[in-house]
Amino acid sequence: MRAVDLRPELLPPPVSRQRLDELSREIERIAGLVAEGSDGADEAVRAFNAMTGHAYAALDFAAYDAGRSLGEVAREAARPARPRVPDITRDELVEIVRRLLAADPESDYYVRLLDANVPHPRASDLVFHPSNGLRNASGEDIVDAALRYRPIAL
Repeated sequence: MRAVDLRPELLPPPVSRQRLDELSREIERIAGLVAEGSDGADEAVRAFNAMTGHAYAALDFAAYDAGRSLGEVAREAARPARPRVPDITRDELVEIVRRLLAADPESDYYVRLLDANVPHPRASDLVFHPSNGLRNASGEDIVDAALRYRPIAL
């Protein structure tokens, strides 16, 4: 299957330098509050989550620099936490998985996009931690598995 050009609403939204700087300062401030054990840390995290639409915990700020740069964390916070696109197609989902498999520089965004637009609650695990049946699977196979998922009714 050939590569599909993704429409603008499926591409990572650009983030201004000003917004990145603002969020970076706030991330560093909250990380300092958490490191100090400040009583204001929890409130600062709640305010940050309200401002960004994410659900970060204090630990996310304490360890933000363990595997990513401050800029990467700020860019993630500036973008939608669950980017839902109601009319996303199977071919578009396959292209998103292909980009994940190819380690696209915007993989963090594509993980959230995939997880938000299929019924499987952890579709990105099918890409990065596949079961034996999906090891070395194609993008099509991974998407089909994510779309086939149905929750168990209790």
